[in-house]
Amino acid sequence: MKAAAYLKKNSFILGLLLAVVVSNLLITRWDPMETSRRFYKNDFTKTLYHHDWSRSGPVFFGNSSVTGAYIEEKSTHPLVEMGLSYGKLTDLKGILQDKLYDVQQELVIGIDVHTMLDPLETDPTYQWFKPWYQPYVYTYRDYFRDSGEEFAKNLLKGSLDYQPRWIDKELYPGRKDDAYLKSKWDDYDKRFGAMALKDFKQNLDALDWVLTYANDHRLALRVIWMPWNKGYADPPYVASLKQDVNGRLQAAGVPVLDLMHTYDPPYFHDLVHLNREDGAPIFTKEVDTWLNSLGKPPKS
Repeated sequence: MKAAAYLKKNSFILGLLLAVVVSNLLITRWDPMETSRRFYKNDFTKTLYHHDWSRSGPVFFGNSSVTGAYIEEKSTHPLVEMGLSYGKLTDLKGILQDKLYDVQQELVIGIDVHTMLDPLETDPTYQWFKPWYQPYVYTYRDYFRDSGEEFAKNLLKGSLDYQPRWIDKELYPGRKDDAYLKSKWDDYDKRFGAMALKDFKQNLDALDWVLTYANDHRLALRVIWMPWNKGYADPPYVASLKQDVNGRLQAAGVPVLDLMHTYDPPYFHDLVHLNREDGAPIFTKEVDTWLNSLGKPPKS
């Protein structure tokens, strides 16, 4: 009797709560941030889109330096290009830990001067950042508002049309001038120049986690130090970071290809991205040659 009375007294609130839960489940299942072109797409979703939504395969992971430098369609050693804007090793751990992608046989990781910076800002829409308990619409509220405003404006005009959100990753054609490069170096130095190993702890821990994961899943793990425009000094923290990372990789028996200072400035778009016309084709060929020299990865 008491239970029945309680349900009757609070029926509106309970019904509203049920409606919220059910609607959240339905929207989560729809997942418009991934499936609908009305909504912004992050680089992980773009990777899936350009590979027919496949969620398995050998992977070349890194940040935008990998996207800019590795031309997947021209590679003789095919890998899924999984360069993510602002991508870090903590993101790779999130992808693997949440089983969002099944890396098979081979995992190549590109590390540039920003890949392991804990304080580096990132894309908050990456799937592994969403807490399981947080409602979908609340998590992506800014993007729902953007799409909703567009829908309302077009509806007032008597149209249901919309502008499909950009689905391609950013590439880097041409070369920036010296004034731009100097301003970028100054900006990087102001933001990150004082960083020390303590500012890489989360990503160093993520590296250790990935090393264990690769061993447990019999993945052939390879690491590439991504190119830096040697017309400008390395960020101050690079030497100590490389020493620490290379020590861990050597202890784990991971092959390393250091291309950080290989390419001359004309091959770069800016400080960290090879240009698409000249730098990327040479990088892709060199990476292919190195990976092929290591032999065929064992089946996982």
